[in-house]
Amino acid sequence: MKKFILLFVTICLISACEKDNFNNRNPYIPNYGFSESINMNLPSYSQLQYPSNGIYYPNAGARGVIIFNTGSGYVVFDAACPNQPISDCSTMLINGIMAVCSCDGAEYSLFTGQSPGKEYPMKQYRVTQNGNVLNIFN
Repeated sequence: MKKFILLFVTICLISACEKDNFNNRNPYIPNYGFSESINMNLPSYSQLQYPSNGIYYPNAGARGVIIFNTGSGYVVFDAACPNQPISDCSTMLINGIMAVCSCDGAEYSLFTGQSPGKEYPMKQYRVTQNGNVLNIFN
């Protein structure tokens, strides 16, 4: 009986563990594998060194990605509108600390990727920093 309880507890603990708390599933945005390095010493990306600044990077994700400095780290979101099928108007634009979907005018926080009343948040990608180089990947 003790072996059964130990086995049950072990299975529960193993199944409760997650690699990380990262979910980027969205039915409107396909999953593309990519890996990009962004050197923030280059003039095109130097504004990322300052909090609350973001850039659009067209060479990754479904419609490009938005890279944003939150002040405590970096977040990378797909620039495709998360609640719209991919179309001509579905690339979001940066407006200060918000990303705006051209299709429906919805605004998403670049700190959280959320928009009030919307079903899906912005699709987030992983990012690591090594000095002044950001590595973004899916």
